[in-house]
Amino acid sequence: MGLRMRVHEREPIGAALRRFKKLIERSGMKGELRAHEYYEKPCEARRRKEARRQNAIRKAAAVPRA
Repeated sequence: MGLRMRVHEREPIGAALRRFKKLIERSGMKGELRAHEYYEKPCEARRRKEARRQNAIRKAAAVPRA
């Protein structure tokens, strides 16, 4: 996935860096990099996915509805 960001003339480097960080965050690339930081066994991935699903169910049941 290629991302492009144009730095405007006379734009402070700090502002450009902030825009770049937001762009990376919104594109999902940061999460993708974290996911590929180390190898995860398929069984561990399934276990983590199931735990996320169970937590979502538990949270949905705990929220009182008016």
